[in-house]
Amino acid sequence: MGTQVFKLRYRGAAGTGGLAANLWAESIAIEYGIPPNSMQIHKKVRLGLPASGLHWKDAAWLAFGVFIKAPALSELLPDGTFIHISSLEYPLSDYRSEAAALAMGGWLHERFDIESSGAAVTYEAARNHFAFTWGETAHPFSDAPH
Repeated sequence: MGTQVFKLRYRGAAGTGGLAANLWAESIAIEYGIPPNSMQIHKKVRLGLPASGLHWKDAAWLAFGVFIKAPALSELLPDGTFIHISSLEYPLSDYRSEAAALAMGGWLHERFDIESSGAAVTYEAARNHFAFTWGETAHPFSDAPH
């Protein structure tokens, strides 16, 4: 199907607080073994990052964005899939690294019509703070059970 773009745009109440990111990605069937330079996310779900590289936090949050949808993706595509990220772009003024996970989840939802994982963001204007929730995952990157 080729590369598809997902544009994440979030504005808090009354236009305060904002996040924005553009994610270009494609899904490629895994037919002939493990794609080079890919990372395993879950079973036969693998992720590849842009050749131009990314900040480590962006890479980690992109991987987490795939992870929270990976069980549903594995069920949908039992032979496996390679999610290749071509590019992640964002304005520095409207970006937090967690937005990469939201953009990845949005791309997967649009591409595969996978049910929402519960990942969301709200902006708390009084504290000038973004509050992220990750569905059933309380502490991303923790080895402790949910």
